Amino acid sequence: MSASTKLSTSVKALCYLAKAYPKPVSSSEIAAAIGINSSKLRMILSMLAKNGIVESNSGTTGGFKLKKQSSEIDLQEIYCAIEDRKAFHLDVRKDSIKKNSLPEKLNFYFLDLFAEVQVDIEDKMKKITLQSIINKINNN
Repeated sequence: MSASTKLSTSVKALCYLAKAYPKPVSSSEIAAAIGINSSKLRMILSMLAKNGIVESNSGTTGGFKLKKQSSEIDLQEIYCAIEDRKAFHLDVRKDSIKKNSLPEKLNFYFLDLFAEVQVDIEDKMKKITLQSIINKINNN
């Protein structure tokens, strides 16, 4: 599953949980509502739980629910919970490139550029809360 798909799925699941709050919801109910395979969703929900965004309760009345208010959860936090690499990643192989060659210079250029873009992306994602997403989709 790509990073953008995981982020989109996470946000859909979290919006569903926000709507149901404070009632816990089973992963199969969420999966059916947002149109994803239950096992893939459980993997995502477990990552979100591990990072303190949702909590999981077992038993007959168990399920998943938000651990924080939707206004306290931002896209950057969600992304970091489900991904182990940066949103704007550049894979540069340094071992096969000659020192001071054009490919090495271009790699350094792109590494610096991508680092700047990454900061911009993270800053933007920190400003977008789950609640702002919910408000936006409810107004359309």
